[in-house]
Amino acid sequence: MKVTLIKGDGIGPEVIGAAQRVIDATGADIEWEEIPLEFKDNAPAIDGILESIRKTKICLKGPITTPVGYGFTSLNVSLRKALSLYAGVRPAKSFDGNIDIVIIRENTEGLYTGIEFSVASSACAIRTITKEGSERIIRFAFEYARKNNRKKVTCVHKANILKLTCGLFLKTAKEIASLYPDIEFEDRLVDNASMQLVKKPEDFDLIVTTNLFGDIISDLCAGIIGGLGVAPGANIGDNFAVFEPVHGSCPKYAGLNIANPIAAILSGSMMLKYLKKANCAEKIEKAISSIMEKGILPKDWGGNYSLAQITEEIINNL
Repeated sequence: MKVTLIKGDGIGPEVIGAAQRVIDATGADIEWEEIPLEFKDNAPAIDGILESIRKTKICLKGPITTPVGYGFTSLNVSLRKALSLYAGVRPAKSFDGNIDIVIIRENTEGLYTGIEFSVASSACAIRTITKEGSERIIRFAFEYARKNNRKKVTCVHKANILKLTCGLFLKTAKEIASLYPDIEFEDRLVDNASMQLVKKPEDFDLIVTTNLFGDIISDLCAGIIGGLGVAPGANIGDNFAVFEPVHGSCPKYAGLNIANPIAAILSGSMMLKYLKKANCAEKIEKAISSIMEKGILPKDWGGNYSLAQITEEIINNL
């Protein structure tokens, strides 16, 4: 099974390198096609990456630094558009099992696409929500729920204010929910949902929402399970899938051997499940739970174990 490997920059090469080692140690028999991160006109070159993913159809990817307030468009956004990776899947599961939420985020529309322009002294952004895009992501959410034994889908929106865009998303969600009578459905305003996620996370099972809301809520959920260091993610379309940790490149920690590799390793576990190698994925998740129970913790969890040590401990517990 050939998989495209993009290690990224910042802490990316360290955490993705750790994930690669752990996956290989499970005996999953993956052939890696590593594509180096190259720059053209001061922006990440995307052509070679796209060529490889279109061939392998699967990618394990590390974080790539995106300038704040200036510079090039996020490579993640570019990949999602080019490959139609419309579904962002971000599980948030605590190791004690008390919190188990999946966020399904629409990946290709809304404010997050960054369609902006300036008029005189003002700056404007365009938020586009389509019927087609809404139907596609909401069907994906309900199918995911059914396949993974999820009992409830919550549509998160702001239709009381954004009456046309969020109104369309909510209306579509209600229509599709009627086709899945075996799954409970509810909707919540994004501000209320954010508060309730902190107060009563056990009330949530699977959340489906628009692009920007999904980005924010998935980080909130990462916070309540212990941080971005344990938050895996995937971007999935009908033909391709890219798996990557939710966190960024964190360049100030690059090369220091202190980053938490668990989010990247769990992203690799998600990839193995997608490739129908569930046995290998289960080995990884059990090994991570085992070292956590023993108090072998990364530095962002208050432990004293380095990235390399955490990786070795997981491999030794497979």
